[in-house]
Amino acid sequence: MTDSLHPEHFHKETLAVRTAVDKTQYGENSEALFLTSSFVQPDSETAARRFAGEQDSYIYSRFTNPTVASFEKRLAALEGAQACVGTSSGMAAVLLLCMALLKSGDHVVCSHSVFGSTHKLLSTEFAKFGVQTTFVSQTDIAEWKHAIQPNTRLLFAETPTNPLTEVCDIRALADIAHAANAVLAVDNCFCTPALQTPIAFGADVIVHSGTKYLDGQGRVVAGALCASQTMVSEKFTPVMRSAGMSLSPFNAWVVLKGLETLSLRMKAQSDQALALAAWLEQHPKVAKVHFPGLSSHPQHALAMAQQSGKGGPVLSFDVVGADPVHCRSNAFTVIDSTQLMSITANLGDVKTIITHPASTSHGRLTEANRQLAGIQQSLVRVAVGLEHLDDLKNDLSRGLDKIKATA
Repeated sequence: MTDSLHPEHFHKETLAVRTAVDKTQYGENSEALFLTSSFVQPDSETAARRFAGEQDSYIYSRFTNPTVASFEKRLAALEGAQACVGTSSGMAAVLLLCMALLKSGDHVVCSHSVFGSTHKLLSTEFAKFGVQTTFVSQTDIAEWKHAIQPNTRLLFAETPTNPLTEVCDIRALADIAHAANAVLAVDNCFCTPALQTPIAFGADVIVHSGTKYLDGQGRVVAGALCASQTMVSEKFTPVMRSAGMSLSPFNAWVVLKGLETLSLRMKAQSDQALALAAWLEQHPKVAKVHFPGLSSHPQHALAMAQQSGKGGPVLSFDVVGADPVHCRSNAFTVIDSTQLMSITANLGDVKTIITHPASTSHGRLTEANRQLAGIQQSLVRVAVGLEHLDDLKNDLSRGLDKIKATA
């Protein structure tokens, strides 16, 4: 699909393969990689018009590049958004969102359960510039309502959250935000548009770490914001043009190609995760499993309604333990006994990844903030890949079987 075709006429699987800028004069079938820092202008007058924004064209790859534009068009089409802006990472996308929409004296309402770096950025870095953030329960709508202030400009949520897979009611949060003339931003990293499109439930901005499932094979770092054309053109792009949190053409091309198999990967990995979660739930050395696809999950029905009937590809579980010290030791035993899974803090790969959130992704939070977020020393997160299910069970059993049962 090129600029001349209309995305509303096609299914997501087709959009993921065909959406891009128009082909060059060479008629390439695979989208071209424009690995260039700048673009030659025909003359000074044309260059002046293009730099002034009076004429559309590619100028400088910090803010205009055909490969990046193809990625942006494809992701926007999948999310059902009017426009998208690519960024150098997922956290660069969050930074761009906040820089573009907030100023000193503004107020943000955010879930306690967001990714640790997002929590740190809002609670510490933006606080230095006079932006106040109130953190609330991911699932308590009354808390979100109560936290609204006259100067509230942004509501920020992940769903499901990392790593506890808590699910928020997107439509309810959108209603709260819009009643306060605020913007609702939703991090859609865990589900991707293959399973969930928050804009359809009223969200204004979709945040992505393209490093995760959009790429799908752990190759590059990337991010994006999807929103209305007006918000992207008037809010996000001017800040990115000045601040430079830009997505490189090479990384954009890698994620662009990753999007072509997104639907297949997300469905397969979600099915794997459900089977593994069900097995873990019956294991005597597992105290609790956190996975929206299980009927025991507190927001199971909501997750099924928002996430196309899938739980997603990420689960976490608490190992048994008498106290925090033993819980941490037992969690480390499970992780360190694996021979197949990759011990790394990333997720979204076709290779299964295992990590200890309390000491990695949420390690920079204070103990009090970790407790508020529900991140215990017993918690282990597994981003399920495409290996055989029995091999994954055997890999986890090596460590689980070493744990002594608690009295």
